[in-house]
Amino acid sequence: MPIMFYDPTMILLIPAFILAVWAQIKVKSTYRRYQKIRSARGMNGAAVAEQILRSNGIYDVEVEAVPGELSDHYDPRTKKVRLSQANYESHSLAALAVAAHEVGHAIQHHVGYAPLKLRHSILPVTSFASWAAFPLFFIGFLLSTPFLIQLGIIFFAAVVAFHVITLPVEFNASGRALKQLEKNGLLTGEEISGARKVLTAAALTYVAAAAMALIQLIRLIMISRD
Repeated sequence: MPIMFYDPTMILLIPAFILAVWAQIKVKSTYRRYQKIRSARGMNGAAVAEQILRSNGIYDVEVEAVPGELSDHYDPRTKKVRLSQANYESHSLAALAVAAHEVGHAIQHHVGYAPLKLRHSILPVTSFASWAAFPLFFIGFLLSTPFLIQLGIIFFAAVVAFHVITLPVEFNASGRALKQLEKNGLLTGEEISGARKVLTAAALTYVAAAAMALIQLIRLIMISRD
């Protein structure tokens, strides 16, 4: 079976691919829409991130700007909330939603949120597994070596597990973000609705990634049994 180029199970990827493309379009269009709407209080992303951190008694996390578009993330190793330059400086609803979301991860870290701890603990393993899974599977298939085929599947199953664990981490961070934005009076009721749309759109990308990974795993299992 020419799995390196095409096999009948590739049709399973079509729905996941469509979802992934739609999610990317949705997140970009929603982000750009609310990037044009300035918050009533006029605070920028950096100020909002700082205020949420302090209101939660977190004083050992820094907020800094980094280059790139939507390169925002929280680094638990250095305890830094890194916001893309645009979101760091912007007063838009989109920027504030993203900043609050990343601080949501910092809050998770601060309170010892279990799924976040689990995700970080398996990150080194899944980083290696994502690199090694397909080569092992294909080499095993070409050499008719069941052990390598099964090892490739096990490695990719670890990647799928990482994506699945990521879902509650990201949804929880968004929930914390919206709660903090409202609790601290950083956004009004209508503005909260806009921030929710931005975060919901962003969450779709994680759902799409998990769906794609799961279907890829199903494909590998189906191919291994042929």
